[in-house]
Amino acid sequence: MEKEETLERFYKDILGKESTYLDNDNKQFNLFSFQDCTDPLVIKYRRRDFYKITFLKGKSIIHYGDKSLEVNGTTLAFFSPEVPYTIEMPDNTLQGQYFIFRAPYFNEHYRQDIKELPIFMPGFKPVYVLNKVQEKKIIHIFNKMQKELVSEYKFKHDLIRNHISEIIHFAQKLQPAHTFYEQIDANVRITSVFNQLLDLQFPIEPESNRLEMRSPRDYADKLYIHVNHLNHALKVTTGKTTTVLIAARIVNEAKVLLKHSHYNITEISYSLGFDDPTHFGHFFKKQTGHPPSAFRI
Repeated sequence: MEKEETLERFYKDILGKESTYLDNDNKQFNLFSFQDCTDPLVIKYRRRDFYKITFLKGKSIIHYGDKSLEVNGTTLAFFSPEVPYTIEMPDNTLQGQYFIFRAPYFNEHYRQDIKELPIFMPGFKPVYVLNKVQEKKIIHIFNKMQKELVSEYKFKHDLIRNHISEIIHFAQKLQPAHTFYEQIDANVRITSVFNQLLDLQFPIEPESNRLEMRSPRDYADKLYIHVNHLNHALKVTTGKTTTVLIAARIVNEAKVLLKHSHYNITEISYSLGFDDPTHFGHFFKKQTGHPPSAFRI
């Protein structure tokens, strides 16, 4: 799992703004459409240090902690800093909006700590499928928030906080999405997040980064499960062990670097996590039947 994303990191990646941008209290809250993102289809599985409330349209798979839900339609989802999450888009499309804020932005004007609200407490379901009437209401609230955000009204953030509270209480009165959709099989969920974690390790640039996760235990630790649990899940869904899947991905990357880069074999072996080029050579030959030099163009 990627390390926690801070609000400062988010603004730098999405808007190209440095951390001083957040010195303005107004920026502790912001609202975006997915079209604003530099790469809206890549939402990494990790924690954030801010709250996020998302309005989605279309088909998506939401991985939230140890739960996964497949939803199709209009969805309202609530994400807290306590739980890692990601959103998959099977059709490679994502429409909607979301807003982000840190806890102090909300808490300073309310007697109750936001993390004590039921919707953000452990065990509470964070995903809701909306009907047409509910969708229209949420769109209306989002539009009001957007209008206030760009206004010059001195107390606009008081109004925005009221809208946040309105959305939270609106959702807490709804039936969560698990009453409409069966939860995805746990083995499928684990496999999906494992594959995403594996894909995030590549491509490798030998000059600037090195493969960080090479062992089954590395991935199990990131998923907060025992390595035997991970092995079982992957064996059930793919018929292959964790070790075999990781090795295959490393070999594929090695072939690409050997064929299409100027890096020597020592540099490639080190970038793929091997301290000894001889060890890399033995590993590569065991997987392919050929030494690394055979793949040099």
